[in-house]
Amino acid sequence: MLGSGFIGRFYADSIQAHRSKDKIVSVYSRREQSARKFAEDYDVPHWTTEMEAAVNHPDVDMVCIALPNNLHEAAVMACVKAKKAVITTKPLGRNAEEAKRMLEAVEKAGIFNGYLEDLCYTPKFLKTLESVQGGALGRILWAKSRETHPGPHSEWFWDLEQAGGGCILDLGCHCVEISRNYIGKDIKPIEVMCWAETQVKPIPAEDHAIALVKYENGAIGQFEVSWTFRGGLDLRDEVMGTEGTVWVNNFLRTGLEMFTSGKGAHYVAEKAESNTGWLFPVGDELADLGYNHMFTDMFNACDEGREPRETFYDGYVVNAVLDAAYRSAKSRQWEPVKLEIWRGREGVQQESTLTDYDDQYYLIKEEVIHDGRTKVILKDKQSGKVIEKVTA
Repeated sequence: MLGSGFIGRFYADSIQAHRSKDKIVSVYSRREQSARKFAEDYDVPHWTTEMEAAVNHPDVDMVCIALPNNLHEAAVMACVKAKKAVITTKPLGRNAEEAKRMLEAVEKAGIFNGYLEDLCYTPKFLKTLESVQGGALGRILWAKSRETHPGPHSEWFWDLEQAGGGCILDLGCHCVEISRNYIGKDIKPIEVMCWAETQVKPIPAEDHAIALVKYENGAIGQFEVSWTFRGGLDLRDEVMGTEGTVWVNNFLRTGLEMFTSGKGAHYVAEKAESNTGWLFPVGDELADLGYNHMFTDMFNACDEGREPRETFYDGYVVNAVLDAAYRSAKSRQWEPVKLEIWRGREGVQQESTLTDYDDQYYLIKEEVIHDGRTKVILKDKQSGKVIEKVTA
């Protein structure tokens, strides 16, 4: 484990619990006190403040990167040098250029690589994706993802050089990859329109942003991200297709509600702002946030010699989309997504939206009216005239 902070501990809780056969054998931290404390808490036999000492430990089969964004590339290159399998927290890089170097390095070395995008492993996401891929919603037109909270836990997130960006990079990476899955990973994102602003926090990066991502098949991805939202961690997705809609609430309002005076102060949920009043505890954070399914997929994929659901390539595509978002926030125009490596479909055309009613008309809408009869609204194929018919 490279890193002993908040996300490293979330990872450790899942890694050493779910499959019951995986063990953290070495932990690296930049601070000796943090490394020692992590090792004590998780019964890790070896701790160090030297990154390569952890990576090259003889008992290490796979390296899990849980470090600040600016250290990802150095950590990945250490794994490449040691020929060790590597999985890394999101985002892959601070930008697409960094991500591309990491992607090319692990593939050239032939080592297993996994992108730890936990929100693409939540039980609700996996169920929704199964329905989408099974055609329950028809052709996907719009996939919207929202992640907002009062701000991240560690000081490095607030430093532009270390983090590489603000809430777009921190949270938008989740949202973009969620939408990519729903729309289809083989469909190319082509351009982005983004608004971003620093509204509240005394930082040089953005703390609030909204963006549209246009895909080659005509679908639209949308993300809403903020470090200024008050009330906890809000994770919601919405997917709309020609045959249906899905609303997903992964966190905050999940059906479990509790009121307390706060007398017995306790942990409620990630980024909860209070432990008094009406609260929204989470039944099992590791499961609800996708960590258990994510690590099971990563380890099983490595054991089986296959790719996991999320790889460094996915992280690279996400970084390219977010780069376009940053350019758009500055130019206030649609900006192209620059993908030097694209492995999906090419030249996908937007599917026709026209539905035949009969040889003469297109169907616009069909509905049952208040008296039980059926009304259809039709468009004449030749004249373009719109009419309506009511039938028994």
